[in-house]
Amino acid sequence: MLKFISFGSGSSGNCYYLGTATDGLIIDIGIGIRTLKKYCKEYGIQLNSVKRILITHDHADHIKSVGALSHDMNLPVYATHKVHEGIDKNYCITRKVSADHKKEIVPGESITLGDFKVKPFAVPHDASENVGYEIEVEGIVFVVITDVGRITEDICASIRRANYLVIEANHDVEMLKTGPYPDYLKQRIRSGNGHLSNMECGEALVENMTEALKHVWLCHLSEENNHPELARKTVETILRSHGVIPGKDLELEVLKRKTPTGVYELENNEA
Repeated sequence: MLKFISFGSGSSGNCYYLGTATDGLIIDIGIGIRTLKKYCKEYGIQLNSVKRILITHDHADHIKSVGALSHDMNLPVYATHKVHEGIDKNYCITRKVSADHKKEIVPGESITLGDFKVKPFAVPHDASENVGYEIEVEGIVFVVITDVGRITEDICASIRRANYLVIEANHDVEMLKTGPYPDYLKQRIRSGNGHLSNMECGEALVENMTEALKHVWLCHLSEENNHPELARKTVETILRSHGVIPGKDLELEVLKRKTPTGVYELENNEA
């Protein structure tokens, strides 16, 4: 049985766990190690079953504790060459990833890591580089797409293959327009290298999802320019307008910014 937990999703810190009975991954580590250990204990996750860390990009809310966790648990860190360089240069990261723990991945090239077949793919965002992950294990395709400036063909292709999908629904366009952010920041968010709106997320889903998609989690919601129920309703309205009924055809949920989800048990698509 494949298990998934979100420990936090948003600018306060992003961290996801994906694990089998014998192997595990941490995807991004933007929360403190003590917090991670506390949550794992609460949910019965053996942290020592985690064998590696995957990083999407080098912004602090995704890498805050990567060097410390890698050092403390002797874990390799998989990221692109540019992202590793960005981590080294990020002043927010007090403990860097040691040279012997750095493992490089290449967008578009699959790699087998223990129980997992992992394919990183390019995602537009204003970091040194950014990738999503298509992870295949036990007949399940799990996809993570966070911090998305715009939808690309690579992203569309991964949505089409997904059984379980974590995808950004960062902001409501009207809330962003009328909100407190300065104009330069609003422009950055709405640029092709910024963040995905609720509506753009919903449209990407209806244009690319297949009947194999079982569960969608909306991630990385803005605290100032979005609301969980607004994000869910916006995406649900778009899905329903195309004949897709959340709760019947698939599950649709919003990941919490600062608290864990609890454990999801993910089933093989043929189960």
